Amino acid sequence: MTRLTVVLGERRYDVVRPWGQLPEGLLLSGVSHVAVDSADRLYIYQRSDPPIVILDRDGHYVGARGQGLLADAHGMYIDGADRLFVIDRDRHQLHVLDGSGVVALTLGDPEHPHLQAPFNHPADVAVARNGDFYVADGYGNSRVHRFSPDGTLLSSWGNPGRGPGEFTTPHGVWEDARGRILVADRENDRVQLFSAIGEYLTEWRDFFHPMDIWADPEGLVYITDQIPRLSLVALDGTLMGRCRPALYGGHGIWGDSIGDLYLAEAAPMDRVTKLVRL
Repeated sequence: MTRLTVVLGERRYDVVRPWGQLPEGLLLSGVSHVAVDSADRLYIYQRSDPPIVILDRDGHYVGARGQGLLADAHGMYIDGADRLFVIDRDRHQLHVLDGSGVVALTLGDPEHPHLQAPFNHPADVAVARNGDFYVADGYGNSRVHRFSPDGTLLSSWGNPGRGPGEFTTPHGVWEDARGRILVADRENDRVQLFSAIGEYLTEWRDFFHPMDIWADPEGLVYITDQIPRLSLVALDGTLMGRCRPALYGGHGIWGDSIGDLYLAEAAPMDRVTKLVRL
């Protein structure tokens, strides 16, 4: 197989696609997101059964989660305790699963989506260092919701539009190293930055339909968009590098403890692309 290599700033990666070995008869379909736990196991979130497929860092199948629970995979987050936060977009719900896959918390009503209030086709979730978590309520609403660790709604912000603090499909969310909340405002071609309580701070542009956001331990921010490409951005907004590692873009992105990156490459490819850091 022909070797592909990409560069992001001073970082170089081998591109491995598709990555991972699945049991006979298990095919990925509707791949939406990826996340990595404390043991560097990769969780693949897909719109078919089983909705969550787990591989070890060498790509071997470990197990599955969420059978019979999740209907429409979208965003996903794994926190420091290996709790799995998953967004079920068209059922208007967020579920929190413990390390063994048991549901510890569910928010949202699948039969009663809400205008403005949580949720109306949510897109993504991220957990802050203080335990609060943020949901980008992105397809039916144009809002971000902040919850306490026990799931109490603390605040919400955003309305439809193109101005500061307004959204057209808030698609990805992340807390950066400065405690700011980054939101991929997809159809407005920008990433907006807010304080922890939703105060508008600034925005980063020069993205085409940004999809997802992940930051590494050094604080550098990785942003996928629909060019398709992957951008590396410093905390002050300086663009450090760009590449095109996935043919149809990364609907979700995450990295592991040694600096490798994983991209959820959605339809028509339905696969995971791994960037092995050189």
